[in-house]
Amino acid sequence: MNNDMPDKLLRLSKSCLSNLEKQAVMEVLDRGFLGMGTEVQQFEKVLTDFFGRPVVCVVNGTAAVQLAVQACGIGLGDEVLIPSLTYVASFQAISATGAKPIACDINSDSCNVDWRDAERRLTVNTKAIMPVHYSGGVDGLDEIYNFAERHGLRVIEDAAHAFGSEYQGKKVGSFGDVSCFSFDGIKNITSGEGGCVVSDDPIVIRKIKDSRLLGVENDTSKRYEGKRSWQFDVKSQGWRYHMSDIMASIGLAQFNRFSEFAATRRLLACCYDGLLRNHQSIKPLARDYNTVVPHIYVVRIKNIHDRVALQSQLLKHGIQSGIHYQPNHQLSFYRDPNALPLPVTDAVFPELLTLPLHPDLAEEDVEFVVKQLTVAVQ
Repeated sequence: MNNDMPDKLLRLSKSCLSNLEKQAVMEVLDRGFLGMGTEVQQFEKVLTDFFGRPVVCVVNGTAAVQLAVQACGIGLGDEVLIPSLTYVASFQAISATGAKPIACDINSDSCNVDWRDAERRLTVNTKAIMPVHYSGGVDGLDEIYNFAERHGLRVIEDAAHAFGSEYQGKKVGSFGDVSCFSFDGIKNITSGEGGCVVSDDPIVIRKIKDSRLLGVENDTSKRYEGKRSWQFDVKSQGWRYHMSDIMASIGLAQFNRFSEFAATRRLLACCYDGLLRNHQSIKPLARDYNTVVPHIYVVRIKNIHDRVALQSQLLKHGIQSGIHYQPNHQLSFYRDPNALPLPVTDAVFPELLTLPLHPDLAEEDVEFVVKQLTVAVQ
């Protein structure tokens, strides 16, 4: 036995499940229909009521973004402005349509896209801007929408981190052009995998309903009746991106627990903020947890010399940590030697560290994390 191993591992993130989710899945299994049917329909109804406008559920958040881009008529030769500091899934979803993601710089305080920098990257091929609500924070959406309106752009929000967050008293997803959410295993609610697109645009919603089912026109209504289309037409590229009833059953159970999850996430984030408020080197991101439901908790560590060594030291005390995210303009597939530089992203990224945050943590766990972190960065 290695006596140096910690007794408890504080995971960076995790699925938080109960008997409610297990029972919901068993009910679907007992019915013997596992595909897209009444559970998906019910989950979409619950989400439609939550956002106050139409929702289409799909297999994951990446598919949600891809189908949203495609449904907006964006494809080969087009360009989408997007912050470089996001998970590669956002970039892959754009390039999967044939469009080109154009990496933009961020605001140093929020880590969200800087629309002024995005404006410098406009071309005749620019068709949309994709703000990414990093860690659940929503900043400057009015400015982004004003910028988009001036230049005739669609706004496709990657809101994977922001389920339950609000902007100016309105839920993210309840307003604006198109919003995409993720329900993967560690998000604010999960359906195991899964995602959704929210929009008032009836054309976008109709196109996504068809394209998630291989482009088979009007197949959604048949699936909700436990049937499928045997004679049909296909007029555009589709994908096998629909959600299953198993996934939707988990999502419904999680949705019923969301207020509990949101309260805990906010409490823990506020605890981190309070403990780190006066630290000279460790700075939390600027977030108002009265309106933000945080998906991850990120700090900036000034003058950090070896982030990998710091992570290893924390792990010795049973603390997982993460890095969200390696900027996409640094990846071989998306590197563009002719692009304008991204000085803020390049300066901020080496200082970022993500600390454990999920509803199965307690305040004393946060206190322990902060204690070990502050010792490690002295």
